[in-house]
Amino acid sequence: MTSDLVIGIDSSTSATKAIAWDRRGRAFAEGRAPIAMSNPEPGFFEQDPNEWWQSTAQALKDVAAKVDPARIAAVGLSNQRETFGVFTEDGTALRPGMVWLDDRARAQQKRFGETFGAERVHAISGKPLDVIPCLYRMIWLREHEPAILDRAHRLAEVQAYLTFRLTGRWTTSLASADPTGALDMRRRVWSEEILQAAGIDSAKMPRLVAPGTPVGELTEAVAAVTGLKPGTPVVVGGGDGQCAGAGVGVGAPGLAYVNLGTAVVSGSYGTEYAYDRAFRTEIAVADAGYIFETCLRSGTFLVDWLARELFLAESSDRRELLCKLEAEAAASPIGAGGVTLVPYWQGCMTPHWDSAARGVIAGISGSTHRGDIYRALLEGIALEQAICTNQAEQATGAKIDRYVAIGGGAASDLWSQIIADATARPVQRSTTVEASSLGAAMAAAKGCGWFSTFAEASVAMAGEITRTFEPDEKRVARYAELRTIYQDLWPTLSAWNARMAAFVERGHD
Repeated sequence: MTSDLVIGIDSSTSATKAIAWDRRGRAFAEGRAPIAMSNPEPGFFEQDPNEWWQSTAQALKDVAAKVDPARIAAVGLSNQRETFGVFTEDGTALRPGMVWLDDRARAQQKRFGETFGAERVHAISGKPLDVIPCLYRMIWLREHEPAILDRAHRLAEVQAYLTFRLTGRWTTSLASADPTGALDMRRRVWSEEILQAAGIDSAKMPRLVAPGTPVGELTEAVAAVTGLKPGTPVVVGGGDGQCAGAGVGVGAPGLAYVNLGTAVVSGSYGTEYAYDRAFRTEIAVADAGYIFETCLRSGTFLVDWLARELFLAESSDRRELLCKLEAEAAASPIGAGGVTLVPYWQGCMTPHWDSAARGVIAGISGSTHRGDIYRALLEGIALEQAICTNQAEQATGAKIDRYVAIGGGAASDLWSQIIADATARPVQRSTTVEASSLGAAMAAAKGCGWFSTFAEASVAMAGEITRTFEPDEKRVARYAELRTIYQDLWPTLSAWNARMAAFVERGHD
């Protein structure tokens, strides 16, 4: 039988999806399994690394039950970024994995910036000083759990661990390694300079290869568990953000993706290395080049939080409530009746790089309705995206004239239109819903020889545009005026917020 499908594995924060795709980017079968997350202390977010593997194995097993395993030409990998674990040589986790939402290492981040140099770490790693890269939680381990760190054979992000479980090899993609904050982005190797300063032995880090590289084959044991054929090639892709960019064809001039997922992540492509506080620089899942990425840590995470904590919706009622909120928000005017929401519930990355930042809802009155608050949330995220895109465009000199929207939030007509109006750029909705999985599948397709380049794979497999939300001239002008008011709010409040954060921190002592 002809091997006419590839599987793209997307191990995200809450679940692993495995989808079989054909050469034209059409999905044929899907498997999915959840991943639990714990919050044992304020600011601590952890997962059991074994669940990364168990959910992957279950998702692959579901796919293998739906298509003949002989049809699978290769398996590609995409993963949640900035999440890592500490492992023995045989892959046993020595402690829970630390998830990208975890911000326990703010003190370590601050000290490293002071001793190593914030500008220096930014120039090498492409990442402005921020709590999210794995590097600072590795330093936290050196300070708080040194015995565990010394016992470790590998410090591995999710892709390296899954590659090991699938093939027996501790290998990862450059596009999965770079979000750790320990990669030399120009030279595309682990930065000995950064790792030595952090007290981390570079020998404990996984081997690095380019995206689209075959790294091994499914073992007999994995085949027995999943139902796939032993010997099926495994190909590394990259982090879920970069894979999503590949999945929607980012690389074309003027195009950026905006992923309205747990976080709101947007990226555009460039061939030459650049770094600036307007974005963080990532290795592209492409033949060469980089992704210049803006990131707001509160996306659909904040939508769910609002429904659950402010409007007290039970899980079973949340979908119905969100439909009602969408209708009520659509009836609210631009500016949400004077309500403004600054969406820094998980700190702020671009544009302020303030890990201690917290969210704000301002302008509430006795006339405020819940639809106004929900609209203010959608508008706050859209205004943040407008500010970040404009700054990234100015820093790189590369014009961004349209977005492809992906992720769960992209299904919202209201949110897509607000983003188009607030940013003055068309928002295109793609047929590709699972863009990260498709990007991983493109890597697999290149790695198994279907295509000689990522560019060829993208032309053949990237999804089509189903709808475009065009910016309206009058609404664009109204949002431009609102943006000048909005972008003054955080600088005004940031000093107060820092005092409050320090007060709360002293209460933990």
